[in-house]
Amino acid sequence: MGGQRGIGAVGFILALVIAVFAVIVAIRLVPAYLEYFTIKRALVNTAQSPESKNATVPNLRKAFERRAEVDNIKAISASDVDITQEGGNPVLSANYSVKVPLFANVSACIDFSASSSLR
Repeated sequence: MGGQRGIGAVGFILALVIAVFAVIVAIRLVPAYLEYFTIKRALVNTAQSPESKNATVPNLRKAFERRAEVDNIKAISASDVDITQEGGNPVLSANYSVKVPLFANVSACIDFSASSSLR
C-alpha cells in the first residue's frame, strides 16, 4: 500500500505565504521600475530631438525638465542629469537610488543608471 501523495495543509499554507510575499514585493517595486523606464525614455527623447543637436547644457536641462513635468517624473530633477557630448551628439544620463518601503521596517533600495546612450 502506497503513501499519500500531494501537498499537505502545512505545505499549502507555506506556498501561499511565499506567493503572497512575492506579490507584495512585486506590487511595491513595479512603480519604481516604471518610473525608471519613463526617465530613460525622457532622456533618449530629449537627446535625440532635432533641436538638441546644437543646444547648450542649460537648454538641454530645460528640455528635459519640460518632459519630466509632462511625464510626472519625481525621482530626479533636471539638475540631476549629467550631460556630455559623444560624437557631436548630446548624451544625457542620471544615476539615482530609490528607497521603497516593503513592510514594517523593511525597505528595498534600488540603484538605477539611466542614459540616452545607445550602448
